[in-house]
Amino acid sequence: MRRAYRLPRFRHGARDAGAHQDTRFRPRALARRRARAALAVSRIDVLPGLAANGYQRHRLHGEEAVWTEKNCYGDIWIELLHALGQEPLAMLPFTVAVDFEDDQWTFFKPSHEELYELYGVDVQELTVWRPLIDHAVEHLSAGKLISTEADAFWLPDTAGTDYRNKHTKTTIVLASLDLRARRLGYFHNAGYFELADEDFAQLFRIGADPDPAFLPLFAELVRIDKIRRRPPAELATCSFELLRRHFERRPGTNPLRRFGERFARDLPELQASGLLHYHAWAFATIRQAGAAFDLAAANLRWQAGFGHADLAAVADCFDIIAQGNKALILKGARAVNSGRPLDAVPLFSEMEQAWDRGMNLLADGLSRPGL
Repeated sequence: MRRAYRLPRFRHGARDAGAHQDTRFRPRALARRRARAALAVSRIDVLPGLAANGYQRHRLHGEEAVWTEKNCYGDIWIELLHALGQEPLAMLPFTVAVDFEDDQWTFFKPSHEELYELYGVDVQELTVWRPLIDHAVEHLSAGKLISTEADAFWLPDTAGTDYRNKHTKTTIVLASLDLRARRLGYFHNAGYFELADEDFAQLFRIGADPDPAFLPLFAELVRIDKIRRRPPAELATCSFELLRRHFERRPGTNPLRRFGERFARDLPELQASGLLHYHAWAFATIRQAGAAFDLAAANLRWQAGFGHADLAAVADCFDIIAQGNKALILKGARAVNSGRPLDAVPLFSEMEQAWDRGMNLLADGLSRPGL
């Protein structure tokens, strides 16, 4: 991997430590040198061999998943860990602690501490004090990835929804950069993709007029130089300990029951507000609930294969919640579109019972001596 940057105004291989004789600050000359240095980098691949064409997504994003896409942050970690040769199923115990927060469900995500504990992946906030493209060249050249908020309007993998249609904030991971070709390789949602040309320029605001009202998007550095590869059984043991920890943080009352009550109250307003409003509401509520329990079931079923067979029954309970929310999001859309009444009580009752039963079974399994 080529390193393109040297300190400006110092001669490489000089006989002494003094500055270049011509020390006058020349902004245009400095800008030209930086541009040449950036272009000299050409293509930067943090993960060599990774390509959008033929990329095989993790099975959590496969056809067998009840919810193919979960949320933008959780999805990128599933695929990034998968591309790193790690098992993302191990990080998912945090999903058992999700709760209904009155107007939304927990926007679940893995903690940075647990990512480091499980995989040795170190995540730190990136101070975006200069153009993001400069940070990208700097850190990708050093073998680090960047997770950043982005406008889905310029992400071609969202074609048919947001791409060139709607400005929506999402999160991507920058993994490959080619300045000369204006091409970016990035993780987003359920896969790995590439964008180029105008999308590249707009995403990085290249050539944009200075805008004092523009606030830099939130970004994080992802360091993989200390990555650890635990044997599967050891990784499962670590995941089981995380399950114990997150189970203690579970809601004190049944969140599906509270969600059902709120749904009944909100439905008339949802019908009056129309489908666009419903889709935003459903993303924050139904999708987060359904996807969280889909992931929880997947983690428990995976752990069942490492000496915890009783967790499979808990996974079956959480599957009911994942599938119930899938049915609910479709029934809700039809009710909002038609304005007709919707009796969702039986559906919520089934999910409420599944949550109670699943948590009771999980409590029994975690309380057994020696586990």
